[in-house]
Amino acid sequence: MIPSGNLFAKLPTQAPAEEIVGLAEKSGARIERIVSTGQASPAGFWYDQPSTEWVLVVAGKAALRFEDEPAPRVLSPGDWLEIPAHARHRVDWTDAAGPTVWLAVHFAA
Repeated sequence: MIPSGNLFAKLPTQAPAEEIVGLAEKSGARIERIVSTGQASPAGFWYDQPSTEWVLVVAGKAALRFEDEPAPRVLSPGDWLEIPAHARHRVDWTDAAGPTVWLAVHFAA
């Protein structure tokens, strides 16, 4: 069987937490669909991940802040960035007016 699906299928419109769905995992790489509906990182919380993460905003908007940068990076559909392993970052906000759909690829640093 050949795996397939639709990135926009069954999108939540409101949820208490981000929805993370694994789409594929092979040879040290993991691909996820993340759907945010207005979520942000808790005050004072920073992600510090052991692997590199490549993210693409497919729909919606969000702002990511890196600990060593003075201002957040606002991301719109089509914007992507590679977050190096152990680059401390947080989600300042995601669009509360509709779902923000991310495509995330995690791989070894």
